[in-house]
Amino acid sequence: MNRVTMQTVRSPVVIALAVAAFGIAGMLLVDHGPWTKPHLRTAQVNYGTTEAAAQAVGARVTPTPPKPAIEPIAPGPKQAEPPNPVPP
Repeated sequence: MNRVTMQTVRSPVVIALAVAAFGIAGMLLVDHGPWTKPHLRTAQVNYGTTEAAAQAVGARVTPTPPKPAIEPIAPGPKQAEPPNPVPP
């Protein structure tokens, strides 16, 4: 009979924990390392409104035309009514 020693059972667990620890340390180093600095160059930082940002590059902001209160009836055949789900 083969006896499994505690050393052979423990070694895969130790290897898995070491790989996990190095992986987490690597991710933290890449994401939060000394070369990673926040970049705050958004339009809101430079300009207060969308219109000011557009004017800065020579564009115009035009308002969207309002939708009519009553939509016209769509051309084509009417949709069929759904079947009655309750049997008679």
